[in-house]
Amino acid sequence: MATNVIFLSIIALSFCCISFGFEPSPLQDFCVADPTGSVFSARVNGHVCKNPASVVANDFSFSGLHLPGNTSNPVGSRVTPVSVAQLPGLNTLGISMVRIDYAPWGINPPHTHPRATEILTVIEGSLEVGFVTSNPDNKFITKILQKGDVFVFPVGLVHFQRNVGTKNAVAIAGLSSQNPGVITIANAVFGSKPDISADILAKAFQVDKSVVDQLQAKF
Repeated sequence: MATNVIFLSIIALSFCCISFGFEPSPLQDFCVADPTGSVFSARVNGHVCKNPASVVANDFSFSGLHLPGNTSNPVGSRVTPVSVAQLPGLNTLGISMVRIDYAPWGINPPHTHPRATEILTVIEGSLEVGFVTSNPDNKFITKILQKGDVFVFPVGLVHFQRNVGTKNAVAIAGLSSQNPGVITIANAVFGSKPDISADILAKAFQVDKSVVDQLQAKF
């Protein structure tokens, strides 16, 4: 009997540890982010809470996802986020979303979300999507999506989207964090401040240092 109790306790503790690896459930109806920084309650996995007495409907509302993003940039895409920074009512709720616009053959470059899994739905157009699994396999999983198709990118894995059509494409994605974060690989590696040593990058990518210099100049 004692052995069974110990075993069940270990199982329960393991599930507890797993749950704390992600954003916990809130302990109140809501915790609207207070951008002024005036503390009403303790910081709970996010921004400090606004006094509930001063909460209004606009704290839970965002307008603008119907507007196309400007894709006239080198990669041909634009991400319009709706995270806690744009929608204070998301604070501590563990969700957010984005609209992504793509010019013909535009890409949302390889990137990761360190704090969120992403589920993407194609609203218009055709998208090539894919992600790469972690070391040592680095398996590339990819698919062509059409309007109405859905694809999921597991948390932390490098992924991308590319418009493979001749017309503009649009996608809506949900993320499992109010502040998922984004690390665009090329920007992070070649556009860090200050620069990563070109010698390090040349050896890491097994290219001539002049190639690294060119890439760093672009970012």
